[in-house]
Amino acid sequence: MASSQSAPTTAASGPALERYKRAFNRFASIERNGEKFMTKDDFVNAIAPGEDYKRLQRSQYGILFNVVDREQKGYLSLSDFIVFENLLSHPDAEYEIAFRLFDTTGSGKITRDQFKQILSANIGKDAIPFDFDCEWLNLYTGGKDNTHEMPYKEFTQLLKGLQAERLRQEFRYYDAETTGYITPDQFKRIMVDIAGHKLSEHVLENLPTLCNIGVGNKISFANVMAFYNVIRDMDMVERVVRKAIENSKDGTITKADFLLTAAKETRFSLFTPMEADIIFHFAGMDNPSGKLTLRDFFRLLDSKWEHALAITHPAAPEVKHGHLHEILKGSYAFLLGSISGAVGATVVYPIDLVKTRMQNQRSKVVGELLYKNSVDCFQKVVRNEGVLGLYRGLGPQLVGVAPEKAIKLTMNDLVRRHLTDKNGNITFVGELIAGGVAGGSQVVFTNPLEIVKIRLQVAGEAAKSLDVGPRPSAMTIVRTLGIVGLYKGASACLLRDIPFSAIYFPVYAHLKKDIYGEGPEHKLTIGQLLISGAAAGMPAAYFTTPADVIKTRLQVEAKKGQSTYTGIIDAARKIYAEEGFRAFFKGGPARIFRSSPQFGTTLMVYEVLQRAFPYDGAQETAQQALAHTRNLAHVDDLSYLQSKNALKILLDVHYKFGIVPPNAKIPSASTS
Repeated sequence: MASSQSAPTTAASGPALERYKRAFNRFASIERNGEKFMTKDDFVNAIAPGEDYKRLQRSQYGILFNVVDREQKGYLSLSDFIVFENLLSHPDAEYEIAFRLFDTTGSGKITRDQFKQILSANIGKDAIPFDFDCEWLNLYTGGKDNTHEMPYKEFTQLLKGLQAERLRQEFRYYDAETTGYITPDQFKRIMVDIAGHKLSEHVLENLPTLCNIGVGNKISFANVMAFYNVIRDMDMVERVVRKAIENSKDGTITKADFLLTAAKETRFSLFTPMEADIIFHFAGMDNPSGKLTLRDFFRLLDSKWEHALAITHPAAPEVKHGHLHEILKGSYAFLLGSISGAVGATVVYPIDLVKTRMQNQRSKVVGELLYKNSVDCFQKVVRNEGVLGLYRGLGPQLVGVAPEKAIKLTMNDLVRRHLTDKNGNITFVGELIAGGVAGGSQVVFTNPLEIVKIRLQVAGEAAKSLDVGPRPSAMTIVRTLGIVGLYKGASACLLRDIPFSAIYFPVYAHLKKDIYGEGPEHKLTIGQLLISGAAAGMPAAYFTTPADVIKTRLQVEAKKGQSTYTGIIDAARKIYAEEGFRAFFKGGPARIFRSSPQFGTTLMVYEVLQRAFPYDGAQETAQQALAHTRNLAHVDDLSYLQSKNALKILLDVHYKFGIVPPNAKIPSASTS
């Protein structure tokens, strides 16, 4: 391509050159005469490390290889790779890549036939056909009998207008009877074709609901163009939203606030009322109040489309608050965690009581087999002690929930942040360490409360089986045990809580991220949080049951004729000798049924409380979250971001551009 037709190529040097060499040497798999070369697969691996190929297919990244391999050798040298990487650093790289792909002769100009040939070959036969005889294309290339070639800058203007022309043609294709309307499903197919790569999963799933902003169950051409304009001007949407929220007292804005700010911040009226309706419709689907926060608007676009140049800029200075703000913020989290934990503990407490009594049952002692199984235990507690007997010892448990949840969650977050690298990634070992530290730190509060709770839970059965006096109160047990006695069985408590949290927190994090796709643009529903929390609690609870059995035996006061234990090893040995291996899993099912719904309920209530009573700093938190995603990338990830962004223009042509049948013949660029 002639230098006058594009930004001048500058030689790579310094850190950039070293980065290119490092990436090339890492992925190049062919070596000939001491020189390394890249295959097409090597090239894609180098420019798209970690890509899941869900929204962008591997073959689409392969388009870029065809641009670089202009001699059709089937491999690339280090020099080829450096030239490509340097091209990506150009401010107009997206257009340059597209131009080189369509310029199959390397002449620096594109003919009407070249445009038709490349476009037809890359969008596949199943796509809605493009009318190459349309008046719009004639304006750029001239008519069939009087065509002219397009140089680089003219071609960029054609590409910029191509998406709108395709939208018009596809609307006419579905509106065969010229009614001016199409169905919601047809609208979704059109928008997926021309803008599916830009939209978030939230918007893609709800595209058919656009018909709800008008009358009837159809979508007009005006609706379609309004939606297209919103997507095209989304950068301006974000600027207006941010400015409006900045001027808002409570961090929320209405549709009127948005339009008023747009009128003030732009010289001309930028957004129509219909476009504002569309913006607030999709951003506010989970917030029908009409007063939306910045986080609501994050759901409109796929956050992966971030210009690579943006991540090289230093992050905006962090807003610092006084000590009072931090105290109030911490108190807010502490209060919500306490309430959530209390609700979760109360819901499952009867199961916990049954679990404790089953674990304390000594099956080898004559006359001690009070319960056949967990169901029998539950029935006998209700029959002998009443329904309130199922909640014996709940008071100390609720007192301990607040510090336990606060310490556990805080320590897990603190250690995770410390072990997270600058790319926002944490190793699996790091996750285990963070969870383990969280579990260990809570024992200072939970052990005293656990021992009081357990003794209150078994006091009911002791009073029923033996003719004894009044049941002891919590304060009586505390005075009897003393400070040292309250930490009896602490080592067993550590043995249970450290592995429990080490299992729970990583599983919970991966369920949210890998199964439900949690991210800045995808906020999980209450049901998804409930399922994630409950599912993560199952393996954590079951695999730590043996430690829980030992802890229970150490903390319960032995009755006459029962074995006493001097420590963890002694307890494990005697339990195995007297009751067998299965005794270590006594109460296991009850423990699963208790821990799983407890954690699920706790997280669900916490989420509901956050939404019902948002902290005043929620707006700031959302802004920082977005800024964080924009500054996560390490310098070694620049190639990935630049390569992905280079495909944007081609994906604007058609979201399946480059995905064609294996036997399809696609023209390749040749050497100029």
